[in-house]
Amino acid sequence: MTVESTMSQSDVVVFGIKNLILDGELAPGAQLPIEKDLAVRLGVSRSSLREGVRALSIMGVVETRQGAGTFVTKLDASLLLTPMGFVVDLQHGSGAENLHSVRRVLETEAAGQAALLISKEELESASDILGRSEASMREPNINHEAIMEWDIEFHQLIAKASANPILGALIEALGSRTVRARLWRAIADDRAELTTLAEHRAILKALSDGSPDRARLRMANHLLAVEDFLQNIPPGENIGVDLD
Repeated sequence: MTVESTMSQSDVVVFGIKNLILDGELAPGAQLPIEKDLAVRLGVSRSSLREGVRALSIMGVVETRQGAGTFVTKLDASLLLTPMGFVVDLQHGSGAENLHSVRRVLETEAAGQAALLISKEELESASDILGRSEASMREPNINHEAIMEWDIEFHQLIAKASANPILGALIEALGSRTVRARLWRAIADDRAELTTLAEHRAILKALSDGSPDRARLRMANHLLAVEDFLQNIPPGENIGVDLD
């Protein structure tokens, strides 16, 4: 029994179109053949073809343009990794701890790479982000959500500076979905944001010095603090935070 014989018809479509892309018949931005012809080529019904194309659309592999047809996307890493966010969103309890552990591994490596590649303009942007965050902390009513947005922006800048689009896309997917636990920590511990700012400045110093080992160490220590916080939450404690 072949693998193909155990596939559903929509799976045949998914793998068939994927192979057309891998073989170079369909390049990024190329339009798929008309529905009737493609269904015949893949040996499936037109309804199965539509199901498979819908699945590929969710994956970010193809996009349907009203009145124009279906096209292969740019196959950008950030787009293709978007569905991973669904898996990430379902992580609770120990799953959240595991999520943060993966984030730490990825961001630690990104910091090391960024220390060798980050530009002067990016360093200035990172410093500006931290300056805005520090100024906000001096306000009578601290805007925790704004500070968290700058936190995300700081980490995304470093990920981008690593010049590895796959690494950057993974970090973006994980970092933006660990906000609730980090914001809850900021509200629960009135010194957490000041500590985070100091850790961010230490990371920025290592990046400015072009020291990959120090950048990795500073980033790892910074992210371990969030993991320690999660591990110390009593079982069953709700860490949900309404960000709306």
